[in-house]
Amino acid sequence: MKSIVQKIIQLRNPNFKFDDALNSRALIQFIWIQIGYLFRGSKVIFLLKKPKGMMLGKGVSFFNISKIKWGKFLRLGNQVYISALSKNGIQFGDNVSIGAFSRVIVSTSLNDIGDKIVIGNNVGIGEFAYLGGAGGLEIGDECIVGQYLSCHPENHNYENTSIAIRHQGVSRKGIKIGKNCWIGSKVTILDGVEIGDGSIIAAGSVVTKSFNKNSIIGGVPAKLLKSRTNE
Repeated sequence: MKSIVQKIIQLRNPNFKFDDALNSRALIQFIWIQIGYLFRGSKVIFLLKKPKGMMLGKGVSFFNISKIKWGKFLRLGNQVYISALSKNGIQFGDNVSIGAFSRVIVSTSLNDIGDKIVIGNNVGIGEFAYLGGAGGLEIGDECIVGQYLSCHPENHNYENTSIAIRHQGVSRKGIKIGKNCWIGSKVTILDGVEIGDGSIIAAGSVVTKSFNKNSIIGGVPAKLLKSRTNE
C-alpha cells in the first residue's frame, strides 16, 4: 500500500518518497485526510469549475470565484480564504500549496479595486500567510515559503497633515518575487519590491527595497548579506 500511495503522490511531486521510518498507522491516517481533501475539492464542480485534482481543507472559502483560475493539484489548507475582488483576478499554477489559515486577498474595498495575484508552478507557502494584491503580486515558479509571509503591494498617502490619512488615498507599485526563491518564516515584503530569481530571505526580515537575483538578504529593514554566486 505504501508504494501505491507514493506513486499517486508522485503525480503531484515527482521527487516525493516516504521516509523508511513512517509507520502504518500514520500512513492510514494520512490517506484518510487526503481523501477528505479531494472530496471537498470536487465540490467546486457545483460552482461550474473543474477541480483538476484540487484538494481543500476544512472551511476553505472563495469570493468572486469566477475570477480565480488554477492549474493541476491546487492544495488549500484548513480555513484558507481566497478573495478575487480585482481587475485581473487570481491565478494559481500547477502544484501550488497554501497553508492553513492563510488569506489571499486582492482587494478589501469596493471603491478602489486592486490588480491581481499570480502564483507560479510548484510553489509552497506555509500557514498564516497574508498575500495582498492591490498593486499586483507575482510569485515565480519553484518558490518555497515559511509561515506568516506577509505581502503588502500598497501604501497609504499621508503627506497632508490636515486630512485624516485614511482619506488621502493609496499608492500602488506592486511586488514581484522571482523563481526558485526561499523565503523564511515571518517575512514581510512591502510595496515596490522586486526579488530576483534564486534569492533567499532570512526569517523575520522586513523587505523595503529590491534585490538582484541570487541575493541572500536579512534584517529590519532587510539588507544584502551576501550573494549565492560570490559576485
